[in-house]
Amino acid sequence: METTVMAIGDVAARFGIATHVLRHWEACGLLDPARDGAGRRRFGPADVTRVAVILRAKEGGLSLDAIRALLAAGGAGQRRDVLHAEAEALRARIAAARASLALVECALGCEHDDVTSCAHFRRAVADSAARRSHAASA
Repeated sequence: METTVMAIGDVAARFGIATHVLRHWEACGLLDPARDGAGRRRFGPADVTRVAVILRAKEGGLSLDAIRALLAAGGAGQRRDVLHAEAEALRARIAAARASLALVECALGCEHDDVTSCAHFRRAVADSAARRSHAASA
């Protein structure tokens, strides 16, 4: 088990981020590293794990507020409420990305100079619009 205590610069370098990002996350209440006698931040293994969780959650599109709820101690009910809303938002973004990818892939296969004149592409756009309209009314 890792017991190494790391300075802020070492943690930043480990994750490829700037030290000011770690300071910002601390100011937002996402991190609370210990301090040494000189007031320097000392990140233990649990802090390093939190940094990894924060980065992964941000990559997934979670807001800092949602990440705070995810990491909050003792607030399981509130955490679930926030994370249910985040899960729905992620599902919507995934669906939109899939629809966009389908249009891009359709356009990649099109030989027309103007992709909008392609009957196959127009059908794909219409199908995408119909799915979006159906999802919005559901």
